[in-house]
Amino acid sequence: MLGTKCRAGFLFFFLFLLSCRVSFSLFFSFFFSFFLFFSCFAKLQESRKGSLRLLREHKRRDREVALHIAPGSLEWSGEVEHGVRSSTPVTLSRCLLPWSNTDPCSSDPCKNNGRCENRGSSFSCLCPEPYAGTTCEKVKNMCLEKRCHGGDCLITLTPPYFQCRCNHPYKKPDSSSPCRPNPCKNGGICIRHRIRSKFTCKCPEPFSGRFCEIGPDDCYEKASSKYRGSVNQAVNGKTCLHWNSHVLLDYPINAFMEDADSYGIGEHNFCRNPDEDEKPWCYIRKSHKVEWDFCDVSPCSGTDPPGSNEIFKRCGQPEIQRPLTRIYGGAKTTAGKHPWVASLQIKTSKRNTHFCGGVLIQACWVLTAGHCIEQPAENLQVALGKQNLKKREHQEQIFDVEKIIVHYKYREKDGVPHNDIALLKLKPVDGHCAVETKYVKTACLPHFFFPVGTDCFISGWGLTETDEESHQLLDANVKLISQKKCNAPRAYDHILDESMFCAGNLRRPRADSCQGDSGGPLTCVENGSYYVYGLVSWGDGCGLKNKPGVYTQVTTFLSWIKSKIQSESRSLH
Repeated sequence: MLGTKCRAGFLFFFLFLLSCRVSFSLFFSFFFSFFLFFSCFAKLQESRKGSLRLLREHKRRDREVALHIAPGSLEWSGEVEHGVRSSTPVTLSRCLLPWSNTDPCSSDPCKNNGRCENRGSSFSCLCPEPYAGTTCEKVKNMCLEKRCHGGDCLITLTPPYFQCRCNHPYKKPDSSSPCRPNPCKNGGICIRHRIRSKFTCKCPEPFSGRFCEIGPDDCYEKASSKYRGSVNQAVNGKTCLHWNSHVLLDYPINAFMEDADSYGIGEHNFCRNPDEDEKPWCYIRKSHKVEWDFCDVSPCSGTDPPGSNEIFKRCGQPEIQRPLTRIYGGAKTTAGKHPWVASLQIKTSKRNTHFCGGVLIQACWVLTAGHCIEQPAENLQVALGKQNLKKREHQEQIFDVEKIIVHYKYREKDGVPHNDIALLKLKPVDGHCAVETKYVKTACLPHFFFPVGTDCFISGWGLTETDEESHQLLDANVKLISQKKCNAPRAYDHILDESMFCAGNLRRPRADSCQGDSGGPLTCVENGSYYVYGLVSWGDGCGLKNKPGVYTQVTTFLSWIKSKIQSESRSLH
């Protein structure tokens, strides 16, 4: 009986579905179409959000594209090299909706005023000059058969769809004098070069730029993507390429990109920031290659410059120079007397422990000894502006360590460290690293040698005469000692190499650096500025006769320091 009822019920339900099959199928089709449309819309929104990020990543990851330039011409005559900046344009995803029996031209698929022709189940676009591509989305290189001698070929949207733009000084070589009429604006003085076609504009304050065309109001605010000024020069002095240059057609950012107008990009060569980078930038030509670089444009007053070391206007200039009273044999210092000294600390759950010193040389860079590095970056922090390690001080600036770079030739032999130097890259807080104050400043890097006998300074929180670590920053004077005397048999017996020097007093125990001061600076003064001449490295005991402190010779490593900082900056920008 129950089975009969079930069968009857099932039959009734089947007949009901059959009677409603038309409306049910319509409902199902509508629901499925709505679901696909919603999914497509969400995908488009996600793609739009990611487009700026992708543009910036493309620009940063692959920094340059090689251009082979034929003599007397600026035509593209080469291929994009493997591993260089991607030429794949950033496009939004297209969604195919389920209804296929409609006119394929009804959605107006052709861009840039292209005319759509119905091909049944497909379509084709008839593109106006200079556009090409399946949907007229590309701009043809109208410069392939054109020659612009001594200039750049630009793509235009009006006949003849190309234009030759002369290179600096933007004058034809047959001009009798490049300074007549005066090309310099705002009262600039035109100075002729030996090469007759070239000149330089000497600009009055506060104007700048190639033609003195940049005034004090031409600056960028904090949101530098809104910059719409007229600066067209990179920080390296190169003139920016026009955004409609034929060499940029395969780049994701050019005058013909989608919504170019909204980014301030057009048929000009003014600096812009469409991918929301640190500051306005542009493409430049360098050694037959296309690269990009930040522009020589300043932040408006009241705008913090990005990341930047520019806030440290002058190195090696303490505001406090008076010692308070009388490191090993050292005196307690006044806050701000050694504003470049850094405390390297190991992070623990209870409290952070000082283990080495360091010296601030740029806003994001601290120099220290290689032998100090025994922990990974994530376990370390750097304290700047410190005076008392046991107190939290209002002037201190604390940073995590983003990266550690130990010199590639660092080694220890018989307990003696060689090439004992390392760089710590600080992790920015709120977009910037160290900020210059009365208590935090940078020390200068020396580009010269100080003579033997020069009075220099050591500072740190290391062991004192009582064999206890000082919680107060101490300092002391030491004299530079000749390499010959330091390597004498009764001293260090030829252990020192060219990466080291010693300072202190050979004849009687006096002030000396000691454990805990490792990596801290030895600074010497020249014309009122303090230079980090050495880093505390090693020594036999502390303050012993004939055993002065040994220091890393910073001048030996200047090229290494600068190259590492520059390479890190390039990988970032």
